[in-house]
Amino acid sequence: MTLLEQYIAGWRTHNTNAILATLTPDCVVIESFGPVYRGHTSVERWIAAWLAENGRVIDWTIQNLQSLGDVEIAEWTFHYTWRGEEKSFNGATIAKLHEGKISYLREYATTAQLYDWLGEWRPL
Repeated sequence: MTLLEQYIAGWRTHNTNAILATLTPDCVVIESFGPVYRGHTSVERWIAAWLAENGRVIDWTIQNLQSLGDVEIAEWTFHYTWRGEEKSFNGATIAKLHEGKISYLREYATTAQLYDWLGEWRPL
């Protein structure tokens, strides 16, 4: 299992220690909507706050994963509840590795449902 798969598995099981075990102590984690978490203390506070707001990972499925030396890249679907609302979106993660841990992780999210373009634009 790659480090990125281990990180995602920690979120699936809501296991803070498993998540932190994949990250360097001075890691930088950037969520797709803007927050930046620097270091274990910040990541741990984020996880606790997210879980306290009834955040739960229902499923986080990787569709494509590439390991390229000290970089791992994944495309995935994230299905979750937060503050009582169930949602899902497609996204991607770029993770940079340093000495066997993730030192930098950045997530990107699709902002609308994917569809095959047939000559007309759909409203957002």
